[in-house]
Amino acid sequence: MQYTGFQLIVGHLLLSCLGESGPSDPNYFFYQDFLNGNGNGEIHFSGMKLYVDTVQQAVLPVRGGNATLPCRYWYDPELSTPRRVRVKWSWLPATGGQEEEDVLVAIGPRSRSFGDFRGRVHLRQDFPGDATLVMSGLQLNESGRYRCEVVDGLEDRSAVVDVELRGVVFPYQPPHGRYRLNYQGARQVCEEQDSTLATFDQLLQSWKEGLNWCNAGWLADGTVQYPITQPRVPCGGHGLAPGVRNYGRRHHHKHRYDVFCFSSSVRGEVYYLPHPDKLNLTDAQQACRDDGAQIAKVGQLYAAWKFTGLDHCDAGWLSDGSLRYPIITPRKNCGSSDPGVRSFGFPPPQYKHGVYCFKSAD
Repeated sequence: MQYTGFQLIVGHLLLSCLGESGPSDPNYFFYQDFLNGNGNGEIHFSGMKLYVDTVQQAVLPVRGGNATLPCRYWYDPELSTPRRVRVKWSWLPATGGQEEEDVLVAIGPRSRSFGDFRGRVHLRQDFPGDATLVMSGLQLNESGRYRCEVVDGLEDRSAVVDVELRGVVFPYQPPHGRYRLNYQGARQVCEEQDSTLATFDQLLQSWKEGLNWCNAGWLADGTVQYPITQPRVPCGGHGLAPGVRNYGRRHHHKHRYDVFCFSSSVRGEVYYLPHPDKLNLTDAQQACRDDGAQIAKVGQLYAAWKFTGLDHCDAGWLSDGSLRYPIITPRKNCGSSDPGVRSFGFPPPQYKHGVYCFKSAD
């Protein structure tokens, strides 16, 4: 069916509502082609149905890795000739409370990516109807729900895939003591330690894996919670069942707690630096630099413990001035009977200990 004069006017008005300003607008060809339907002037279906589906509800990549988010579309009845459709991928961050962000928009072989995703995403397009999104260099904050939307004329269908980065959640308390961080301070210290604020789902998964911590900490959604696997008097009492205790949403500026951070795999190596002498904090930092590395951050040590099996019984300095060591196989004189990263807090910086260094793979 060809456009009527009325349809052309409506199309012009729709372009105006979408903010169309001419070919210089970065989204010009997307909206133009969208209104053109399949290129034959058709903007509606006649007895056909458009379907969009994904064969995988969730993918579990690691930071710095790749992810393939499956999506396909098809028609019933099957088409004898292909139609030109608009494929859009968008992202709702796992932190919650935000609007969806555009990731990529494509029509046929032409596509455009947006924001921090620019240059790191593309459509696979291995077969007719393949709208699978391929992502590279995943970042810590890119967990969340990704929506694959297919638009053909006035038909619009979508499917979702959850991206859940594999990683480790760790409680963090700054050098100046317990319950000193407001929400922004909590976000900052996590970033300083090569991590990000943990989400509730990440904390819940860690609790299922045995995380047992009595101090309340901030999460990405602005709530304050803590995980208990062994109920006890200072942590709600013996009468409460194990679980994640929830203080609810707290004031971002007035209220102060600790924080739960999340780290994924590291692009490099974390190692205990052999040295003939024990080192104070300043000398430890210099020793790592002399070895072509940097003193390791807390998130890097946890990620190395989780993903590379780092197991060393000697305590060493980290970049925040804390003293820690990672244990995979518990043994005599190496702390408790459970695997984990042991912490000695923040000793005076003039005290002498070993050091953990990080050497980047880039």
